[in-house]
Amino acid sequence: MSFARTTMSALPPGANRMLFVKNLNYNITGEDLYDLFGRYGSIRQIRLGNDAKTKGTAFVVFEDVMDAKNALDHLNGFHLQERYIVVLYHMPARQDAAAAKDLARREEELANLKAKHNIPDE
Repeated sequence: MSFARTTMSALPPGANRMLFVKNLNYNITGEDLYDLFGRYGSIRQIRLGNDAKTKGTAFVVFEDVMDAKNALDHLNGFHLQERYIVVLYHMPARQDAAAAKDLARREEELANLKAKHNIPDE
């Protein structure tokens, strides 16, 4: 068995470099999350939720998908600042569907404008 096959089979469907973390203590800082998640690999970015709907959540983006998987495997259910955190892969399916719908609408508007003004497709 080759290393590439082993690596690819170790990734579950939907695995990616971006993790969504919830049930965080409201007093958590980005530095606290860098300290914890940084144990599992290089972090590209951490974004903490800061409004009423997103408080207690964060996105953690790793440089490497295997580091993200390792962090998820070890930190989901981890006790941090009096809370048990939940770590999931970020699933942007709803965002992707909305973006695709918006793109289709904009392409249709562009086609209508081209037809209205007799502009040929290139």
